[in-house]
Amino acid sequence: MTSTSTKTPQLPLSPEGAKVILGRNIEPEKLVIPVAPTKIDMFGPRGVCLISQTEPMWVSDTGHHRLLGWRRLPTRDSQPADWVIGQPDFNHEGQNAKGTPGRTTFNVPTGICACGEGLVVADAWNHRVLVWKKVPEDSNVPADLVLGQVNFTANEPNRGNREAAANTLNWCYGVFYHQGRLFVTDTGNRRVLIWHQLPEENGQAADLVLGQPDMRSRNENSGGTPSASSMRWCHDITFWRENLVVTDAGNNRVMIWSGMPTENNAPCAVVLGQRTFDSVEMNQGVYFPNASSLSMPYGVASDDNWLFVADTANSRLLGWEMPQSILSLQGAESKALAGQINFQSKGENRDYGLPTRNSLNWCYGIQIYGRTAAIADSGNNRILLWEIS
Repeated sequence: MTSTSTKTPQLPLSPEGAKVILGRNIEPEKLVIPVAPTKIDMFGPRGVCLISQTEPMWVSDTGHHRLLGWRRLPTRDSQPADWVIGQPDFNHEGQNAKGTPGRTTFNVPTGICACGEGLVVADAWNHRVLVWKKVPEDSNVPADLVLGQVNFTANEPNRGNREAAANTLNWCYGVFYHQGRLFVTDTGNRRVLIWHQLPEENGQAADLVLGQPDMRSRNENSGGTPSASSMRWCHDITFWRENLVVTDAGNNRVMIWSGMPTENNAPCAVVLGQRTFDSVEMNQGVYFPNASSLSMPYGVASDDNWLFVADTANSRLLGWEMPQSILSLQGAESKALAGQINFQSKGENRDYGLPTRNSLNWCYGIQIYGRTAAIADSGNNRILLWEIS
């Protein structure tokens, strides 16, 4: 395929690529890097949380079932972590530290975000969300609260029931905190749960649900045809100015509400990645992507002007600019990309090459912190800290 890199608009990221790469860099003569846990090595990280330029940074090292923490924003490649939560030390791994669930263990941690002075983590395969009231600044600081379960040792999906409830979770992958509200993508129940205030008790019930007609239902696409209110595999959440945004990876689309929904099952205003609300095919039914198509988009983040979407199965980032009216975004083409040479390319690391400072391989998570885009480049077992230009 002929390169059109000089003609394809690029996202407002530094053209030199990531300023800092965390994880072990692949040397040209080595095709495989170790995935055994160390202070440096990660395995399929899916989430990253930087509080500010001077506060600690935490990463969900998903495949090693742990969090890795840095005292400050890392400034050099492969900088080792300072702290670990979820394992007895930096050289151990295993679901729930090869024991039973507790206040410092994980089973596939994914989404991670700051919440006021604290930290929230989606502990996906324990079917729970862990909450720290203060951002941890040491290894194995115990969580203060658990959501989705009655206590820290329980870990059955939907607390062992066939139906969902306002206080249960099933494969929860994403978390987001905005203006006092906590949002959780309860992925296995095909819904987003919203707490109007940060919960204060273990297992506290959510106040609002999106994606389902009530708190008990859990069928994909609400048991019917995909619509503006249904979900199949919701994964990540952000706000773009005042508008709620949710990635619906299973329907290969991004859902955007005009403002903050106030009623259960409220429909979104527009979708990206599909032309209509009932369309769901990967890359709109063709093999190669284009500027308006998506394939399993998992991550999303925003600054004031741009919406960044991690188009995961296409190994690229896409960007949309804020329009005058959010309604004009229905099925709209993205304005820029990163990770690929043009909108029609989809190969990991740009045609299946070795990782570079500006290539991607199944990027799962993205967060924007000031002028830094922090990207969980899961397929390359690394985190990219990429300056916004």
